[in-house]
Amino acid sequence: MKLVHTTARIAARAGLALALGLGAHVAHAQADYPNHKVRVIAPQGAGGGVDVVGRLLMEQLSKRLGQSFYIENQGGAGGIIGASDTARAAPDGYTLMIAYVATHGTNPAVRKTPYDPVKSFTPIAMIGGTANMLLVGPNLGVKTLKEFVDYARQNPDKLSYGTSGNGTLNHLAMEEFKHAADFNDLSVPYKSMSEALTDVIGGRVQTVFPGVAAGLPTVKSGRVIPLAVTGEKRQAVLPDVPTFQELGYPSMQALTWYGVVGPARMPQAVTDKLNATVNDVLKSPDFRQKLAQLGIDPMPMSPAQFGDYIAKEVRTWTQVAHDSKISID
Repeated sequence: MKLVHTTARIAARAGLALALGLGAHVAHAQADYPNHKVRVIAPQGAGGGVDVVGRLLMEQLSKRLGQSFYIENQGGAGGIIGASDTARAAPDGYTLMIAYVATHGTNPAVRKTPYDPVKSFTPIAMIGGTANMLLVGPNLGVKTLKEFVDYARQNPDKLSYGTSGNGTLNHLAMEEFKHAADFNDLSVPYKSMSEALTDVIGGRVQTVFPGVAAGLPTVKSGRVIPLAVTGEKRQAVLPDVPTFQELGYPSMQALTWYGVVGPARMPQAVTDKLNATVNDVLKSPDFRQKLAQLGIDPMPMSPAQFGDYIAKEVRTWTQVAHDSKISID
């Protein structure tokens, strides 16, 4: 009996030592993070907004954390391919992703995705967002949002709007406004926002709802008229264009946003270190200026705040899709 007890004590001590050893190893690995290069998936092709924002930020993380944070483009299916790869990766902090409104907002609202936008990821840090704006062609004869809504209500069969595809943010944002203002407007999907803008100028569709960065060159050229922007404040690049909120539509807050996520169950110490570093980058005047040139406002958040933001985005666009009977599947 004494031998059994002694053997049990030895085994227990060995198990405790092993657990302590593993715990110390994990703690050291987290404190030492990153100790080799970090893959950052951009779920969009090269040159898109996700890619551009991601490369700007990763350049700064590489400098501040002393390891290479490199972008790997995985375009396709509106970001679903890259997001799915991220969700399947080891949660060790060495595979991250530039999440955006499509992967963690509009896509899950209109189609079945092979990942859960909340449960399959660790929210790390918000980068920032750019407002969307309602544009009309010069031949429509309206110059204010009120004039547009009045026209739309009086001419329910004469309006159509261009989108960059079914279920995209510019599609759902316009549907949200239609419900808020109580008018009809036919959706016409295009392969890209640039094609939709071309047809607004040509009068083949009457309205379009692009992000500020995408629509700004056309506005500056005078070929379209901006009526309102989403968000809580006016845009510095369009100071004379009011917000929807100013004009009586407080629900119109749609943003094209970008953030950093990783696979679910990442170590808290790694998540916190990355969050603190990203938020420090967002304080840099030089980095803020680069974002401003893209029409993006920095939006620093804690991991918990970013997680809440993602969950709210999914709820918002799921409700809009439901109300508008929009489903890609």
